[in-house]
Amino acid sequence: MNQPTDITDDGTKPQPTPVLIHDPTLRDGHHAVRHQLDARQLRTYAAAANAAGVPVVEVGHGNGLGASSLQIGQALLSDTEMLTVVRTALTHSRMGVFMAPGWGTADDVRHAVALGADVVRIAAHCTEADVTERHLGLARDLGAEAHGVLLMSHMASPDQLAEQCGLLATFGAQAVGVFDSAGHYLPTDVTTRITAICAAVDVPVIFHGHNNLGLAVANSIAAIQAGASIIDATARGFGAGAGNTQLEVLVAVLERMGHRTDINLRALLNAADIAEAQLMQAPQVIDSVSLVSGLAGVFSGFKKPVLDAAHHEGVDPVDLFFALGRRHVVAGQEDLIGDIARQLKQEAAC
Repeated sequence: MNQPTDITDDGTKPQPTPVLIHDPTLRDGHHAVRHQLDARQLRTYAAAANAAGVPVVEVGHGNGLGASSLQIGQALLSDTEMLTVVRTALTHSRMGVFMAPGWGTADDVRHAVALGADVVRIAAHCTEADVTERHLGLARDLGAEAHGVLLMSHMASPDQLAEQCGLLATFGAQAVGVFDSAGHYLPTDVTTRITAICAAVDVPVIFHGHNNLGLAVANSIAAIQAGASIIDATARGFGAGAGNTQLEVLVAVLERMGHRTDINLRALLNAADIAEAQLMQAPQVIDSVSLVSGLAGVFSGFKKPVLDAAHHEGVDPVDLFFALGRRHVVAGQEDLIGDIARQLKQEAAC
């Protein structure tokens, strides 16, 4: 089991554990720019992250392999173009990809590994781990490192998440974990969930945070203290909604705490500056709608579609986010955003 201990067997305080950083700047960040990063942007940031010694650089459409579509956003580049460009820039860092069955397929996984993907994450809604079995096995058979992750994890209890992560491990996942896809967690929420997961599995545990409530770094530290050893973070927090855990801040905090990341902080600061100057249209901020998204427990990637629908129908995006939250809408149900906006408009007219 992965439960941390306060005292070692010889009575001494244990040393801080190493933390593996997984950087999805070039995947989750795509949400913030409507999936429109070009080859030069991908290459430039990937080279900078590689120079800083970031262990894993994840690339792709914001929703993963095979997800580029009119429904949820068409990427500027194909999966093949994105992976090929980033692979050539990574001489030290491993390349990661993300795939959710239903958007991506087994063929997408095969193609990604053929193009040099080292780490393949297979994602599922927090109570639907069973849909990952085939793809986790395939990733391992292809020689990639297979991770299983659960999305919108605030919608399940600690015991449910532990059970689901146990299934992921049974299916062959070499690391398992949870995404705070809505930026809804408080540190205590993270502690209870990661503690339960670590007690249920014998593989490394992952935590992926979003910053809608301004707690992404604090939540990531809580995850580490509860036993997680793989933490996701993006440069300048580049990502959906209010953004992700801010990579350079997290690494600096971990350095102060004595955790080893094997990342060169000075070079990482340069990569973060490059991300701000060359990838981002505007700095990540916790604006009103991002905050409400976190409070309502709604997928952070819905921010731009919600703003578009609210403007089109003449409704308040705050009301629309809370309405989506009451209906437990999740990623992949983008079509409901417009429907619910129209319902709000009709209700206001009555």
